[in-house]
Amino acid sequence: MASVGATPGRTPQGPGPGEASASFPSPAPVPDPREAEEEEEEEPAEIHLCVLWNSGYLGLAYYDTSDSTIYFMPDAPDHESLRLLQRVLDEIDPQSVVTSAKQDENMTRFLGKLASQEHREPKRPEIIYLPSVDFGLEISKQRLLSGNYSFIPDSMTATEKILFLSSIIPFDCLLTVRALGGLLKFMGRRRIGVELEDYNVSVPILGFKKFVLTHLVSIDQDTYSVLQIFKSEPHPSVYKVASGLKEGLSLFGILNRCRCKWGEKLLRLWFTRPTQDLGELNSRLDVIQFFLLPQNLDMAQMLHRLLGHIKNVPLILKRMKLSHTKVSDWQVLYKTVYSALGLRGACRSLPQSIQLFRDIAQEFSDDLHHIASLIGKVVDFEGSLAENRFTVLPNIDPEIDEKKRRLTGLPSFLTEVARKELENLDPRIPSCSVIYIPLIGFLLCIPRLPSMVETNDFEIEGLDFMFLSEEKLHYRSARTKELDALLGDLHCDIRDQETLLMYQLQCQVLARAAVLTRVLDLASRLDVLLALASAARDYGYSRPHYSARLLGVRIQNGRHPLMELCARTFVPNSTECGGYKGRVKVITGPNSSGKSIYLKQVGLITFMALVGSFVPAEEAEIGAVDAIFTRIHSCESISLGLSTFMIDLNQGQGAPSSETRRISTTNLYRSLALCEALLAMKG
Repeated sequence: MASVGATPGRTPQGPGPGEASASFPSPAPVPDPREAEEEEEEEPAEIHLCVLWNSGYLGLAYYDTSDSTIYFMPDAPDHESLRLLQRVLDEIDPQSVVTSAKQDENMTRFLGKLASQEHREPKRPEIIYLPSVDFGLEISKQRLLSGNYSFIPDSMTATEKILFLSSIIPFDCLLTVRALGGLLKFMGRRRIGVELEDYNVSVPILGFKKFVLTHLVSIDQDTYSVLQIFKSEPHPSVYKVASGLKEGLSLFGILNRCRCKWGEKLLRLWFTRPTQDLGELNSRLDVIQFFLLPQNLDMAQMLHRLLGHIKNVPLILKRMKLSHTKVSDWQVLYKTVYSALGLRGACRSLPQSIQLFRDIAQEFSDDLHHIASLIGKVVDFEGSLAENRFTVLPNIDPEIDEKKRRLTGLPSFLTEVARKELENLDPRIPSCSVIYIPLIGFLLCIPRLPSMVETNDFEIEGLDFMFLSEEKLHYRSARTKELDALLGDLHCDIRDQETLLMYQLQCQVLARAAVLTRVLDLASRLDVLLALASAARDYGYSRPHYSARLLGVRIQNGRHPLMELCARTFVPNSTECGGYKGRVKVITGPNSSGKSIYLKQVGLITFMALVGSFVPAEEAEIGAVDAIFTRIHSCESISLGLSTFMIDLNQGQGAPSSETRRISTTNLYRSLALCEALLAMKG
C-alpha cells in the first residue's frame, strides 16, 4: 500500500525485547549536530494506538505527534495470545491504547495484563475504551473520507478526494478501517496537539502511511494471489458447499504436510509474515537440513507419527475452566501428553546444538509425566465411554467403590424384596417388581388389572400411588421407603462424588497449563519444519543462503515450484540480479514462452527463502529484501474506483526511501510508463 504525505518515512525502532537483532542491515543516516540540538528543545513525541481484534485477525492504527502522521497495519492474523500486538507495543511504545468497549475476552484479558505491568518504562500505557458505535464500519469510512487533511488540495472535488484516499487506505481491510475511524474519533475528543487552540482548529494530519514491523517483509494481497501462495477453491463435496473453501493448487498447499491443526496454523502464519531475521531463518533451515540427512529419516517419521496425537490443548483447557469437559477431552489430553513425552525422549537423543531440540528437551518438563500419571490412574476411559460421563477407576475412593458394589448387587437384592412384597399384596395381583430410578428412588411396580379403570381404582391399602407408565402402576411401600433411607440415591451420590474428583483433577491440570501451552508452541514448530523437510526431500529443494551485501538475488537453475508439478518437462532457469549484473531486467519473448512463469519463479523462490524453507533451485543466494511486489496481471476492482495504472502506481510508490530494497516482478507492457511516473515522483 502506498504511503502518501508531506513527511518522510518513519524509521522503525530497534527490535523488541527477546527478539534477535541479526537481520539485513539498513544504512543509518548520519545525524546533523544542529538537528540534534533542535530535537532536544522539542516536546517528546506521543504515540496513540487504536487496535481491534476479531476472529483471529488484528487491525490497528496509531498517530505519531512527532511527524503528525497516521500509521496503519492492514488486517493481519494473530493468535489468541495476541503475540503480534505485543510486538507492535514493544516497538512503538504507545502512550495510550484505544479499543472498543465491546471487545473479545482475549483482548480484554491482554489489555488488563498490560495495564497491570508495573515494570514497563517509562510508564504503563493508558487503556481507553470507546463505545462500540464509534468503531462502526460505515461511520468509520465516513469519518475518513470527510476528514480535513492538509496534504489534499482544496481544489479537489468530493469524488476526487474519495479516489485519492482509496489509493492510500486499504478500505478492503475492514478491521483496519474501523481502527482508523476509532483513532480519528479519539483524536478529535482529546484534541491531541491542539489542546489550547480554538475548537475550529483540527488535529494536524500530514499523511497516512503503512506500518511494517522491524524484520518483517512487506507483501501485499495481490502478490499472494498472483504468485499463488494461497488459493482457495469451493469444496467439491456437496455436503461442504456451505461450510467453506479448500486450499487449491498453491505453494501453501504443496508444502502443508502438517499432522496437527496448530502446525498448519503456524505454517500459514509464517507465510503471512516472512522475515529478514537471519538468526530465525537459519534456525529453521538447520532443522530442515538435519531431517534431510538419510540417517535421520526414521527419526523424522517417528516424530511425525507422534505429532499426529497433538491436539487442540487450549480448547480443552478452556472447557476445564468452564467445567464443560467431555469424556473425549480427557482421552485427547491423555494422548497429547504422552505424545509430548515421546517427543521429549526423542529430542533428548538428538543434537542439542539445534535450538529447537534443546528447547523441547528442556521445556517439556516432568509436569507432563505428572499429568499423564494422574489421568491414567484416575480416569476410567472404558466406563466413561459406556456411561457417556466421567467415571473413575477402582481403588481411587473406597466410598465410591462401596456404593458401586451396592449398585451392582441391587438386581438380585431387589428381586428378593419384590418376592416378600408380593406375599403381602392382594392375591389377584399376579406379580410385582421393585425398581430403582435415579433421582426418584425405589418403587414397587405392579401390572394394571382389568378392574383398574378409574384413578380411584389405583388406590391400594398400605401403598402410596406415584404414577402410571406403560400399563404398570408405581407405588411407594414401607419397604421401598426403608431402602431410600438405607441406600439413598446411589446413582446420584456416585455421580456427585466422581464429579468432585474430576474437578480436583482439573485443578491439577490447570495448575500446569503453562507447560501444556508451551508443548503446543514447540510441537507445532517441529511439525511445520518436518513438513517443509518432507517437501524438500520429495521435490529436490536446496538450502538458500543469505547475503547482506547483495542487493538482489542469485539463483542457479531455479524452478517454479507449482509449474514443475504440472508440466511434463520443465527447463530450469538461472537469475542474477544485483551488483555488476544490474538490478533491473527486461524480459522479452513470444507468447507462451514462459515470461510470466519466470517472473513468478523468482518471486516464489525469494519468498520461500524468507519463510525459512528450502527452495527449488540448485543454489540460491538471497540479498537484502524487505518487500515483494508483483504486477504481472491486473486485478482491478470496480469497488476501488481506481484505474489499472493507478493500482500500479500505488504499489510502486510504497518505497519511502532510496535505501529500500525490493523484489519487484512487473509486466513489461506497463514497466516503461510506471518507471517514468516513479522517476517523476522521486524527482
